[in-house]
Amino acid sequence: MKTALLVSLAIFAAGYLLIFIRAAMSAGLKEKMPNLMDCGIGLLVSFLDSLGIGAFAPTTAIFRLFGLVRDEQMPGTLNAGLSIPGILEAAVYIEVVKVDVTTMTAMIAAAALGAWLGAGVVSSWPRRKIQLGMGIALLTTATFGLMTQFHLFPGGGDLIGLNGPRLILAVVVSAVLGALKAIGIGFYAPCMIVLYLLGMNPKAAYPIMMGAIAFAGPLASVPFIRAGRYNLKSALGLTLGGIPAVVLAAFIVRSLPLVAVRWLVLAIVVYTAIMMLRSAVSASQQAELATRKIADLPNAS
Repeated sequence: MKTALLVSLAIFAAGYLLIFIRAAMSAGLKEKMPNLMDCGIGLLVSFLDSLGIGAFAPTTAIFRLFGLVRDEQMPGTLNAGLSIPGILEAAVYIEVVKVDVTTMTAMIAAAALGAWLGAGVVSSWPRRKIQLGMGIALLTTATFGLMTQFHLFPGGGDLIGLNGPRLILAVVVSAVLGALKAIGIGFYAPCMIVLYLLGMNPKAAYPIMMGAIAFAGPLASVPFIRAGRYNLKSALGLTLGGIPAVVLAAFIVRSLPLVAVRWLVLAIVVYTAIMMLRSAVSASQQAELATRKIADLPNAS
């Protein structure tokens, strides 16, 4: 069954690549090829992702710091650009880590469905709503990051699979997290907490999480790509830089002392969340002021 899942993943990746490449070609690929900085960002964040830090939050922080992607294009760019590296990560973990295939398949299917439904909603959101959503998403991610740093996660158990009510709960959580992925809330940390609480072995949680992201990412990307709500240049950079990063992390650099790196990422993520929420509040105040001015026009005449 694991082989069938990997074959399905390969077919899924091929289908997504076809959609992504066709959209890129129609948007003028030659004029929007990524530069070294775009690919370098992809290399860095996918490397961090493969080592368990995550990619969405640090990528959002970098994009905002350098003004590379508009806020309303951020969710689409993250999902579109990080999907292929995420598929490669999943293939590695599914192949080498022992886990119950039924549990993994059920949670992957739920996450994929949630991502598809969630992206269909978020892809039509206005700029301010996306700013609010991503600001909250980043603060949520930072909260889970702090829990990791202070070792507040539950320890997990010895199970490599779930059944009965535990499996049902895990599937429901996976669907919700898949939907939230569309606005930038990372899947790994909250899913890991739930699986640990349900008694799953920590190692067995990884192929489930990676597999869920591998299928949910492309499904979350397609509505944004079709709506043109993403930055093609930056998305291509994330993809092209992310592919060698996954290989590097999986086969060359097995582990690193990441405590200091996590603290740095957390600080940047919190700062970015505050700036994102501040922009959303400022836009709301400006819109309210403009509405008042329009309402006062008849009185002025």
